[in-house]
Amino acid sequence: MKVREVGLKASGRYNHAMPLTIFTSPRFADHLTPPGHPERVERFEVMQVVASEFRRRGGTVVEPRRVTDEEITRVHVPEHLSLIRETAGRATMLDPDTFTSPDTYDVACIAAGAAVTAVDHVLEGTGKRGLAMVRPPGHHAERNRAMGFCFFNNIAIAAAHARARGLGRVAIVDYDVHHGNGTQWTFYEDPSVLFISSHQFPYYPGTGAADEIGKAAGSGFTVNLPLAAGATDADFEAAYSRIAFPILQQFRPELILISAGFDAYMDDPLGGMRLTASYFGRLTAGIAAIADDCCSGRVVAVTEGGYDLKGLADSLREVTRALNGDASRDEFAAPTGATPRADATLQAVTPQIAKYWKL
Repeated sequence: MKVREVGLKASGRYNHAMPLTIFTSPRFADHLTPPGHPERVERFEVMQVVASEFRRRGGTVVEPRRVTDEEITRVHVPEHLSLIRETAGRATMLDPDTFTSPDTYDVACIAAGAAVTAVDHVLEGTGKRGLAMVRPPGHHAERNRAMGFCFFNNIAIAAAHARARGLGRVAIVDYDVHHGNGTQWTFYEDPSVLFISSHQFPYYPGTGAADEIGKAAGSGFTVNLPLAAGATDADFEAAYSRIAFPILQQFRPELILISAGFDAYMDDPLGGMRLTASYFGRLTAGIAAIADDCCSGRVVAVTEGGYDLKGLADSLREVTRALNGDASRDEFAAPTGATPRADATLQAVTPQIAKYWKL
């Protein structure tokens, strides 16, 4: 794995005292969107601040390699790769939400490459945790379609890469406020990839209903947790504790990937949820604890949405703490209160998946 350490000595040595390595690049500032667009360059400036804080505490921050065409076309049809490549050097509108700038194709290749580089990092034993701080996000990108600010599906490319490296079971947990439609459809018939998504429903992109559970050999390996707007930390805690975590433990993944979107944060302009930054840390720490039990702690998180800048910064800090082992799940405050939205979700989801998993 050839990577360049950002802002570190030329020795190329990783800091093995800290479980987490961050993968990011200054190039992520080169993807530009029209004025007023929520997926703006200021989001990456926030990521840079958090990465710099991590480096100052002794953490390792690495610049990733580009994704290869072969890695992209494990997930996307060649025609889609060609379409995005043809936007290089110019500004285009692919749909009412999704715009390219002259550097977007290159930046999207590095974003997907960061996810793949992080997977290589944990599978090769260089470290056990990786966090790819990237933009543009990826989980809405379908096999033949860019949408929802996304061009290449970073997390799906990472999962397909792990499978190509020989893993038999990969889990993806997506806690972005929007359903990861592109990730779902990529693996909808594939029992080797477990996809679990919590998301606001009904909401963009309209997918992620309780009865979307996979198809053919993949039946039962897609688990959607559609939550009504207004869901709180306590609602998410109930949904994850009673459905997502038990299924993850039964699946026994060899690697856990996280689509780490932070637009379920309480002040996010694109979401209607009420999560706190601390709860993103608690949720991530819970996933990491399952990884410790199942797969030698191997977790790779890849950023998705999150459009309130303070919420993005605070949530990233908490997730970084969780992935680095600076705080266990129990060290984050356990949420309390009624869970009417989670109760409705559990009632809808449990009959759909109970024949596949013990709940």
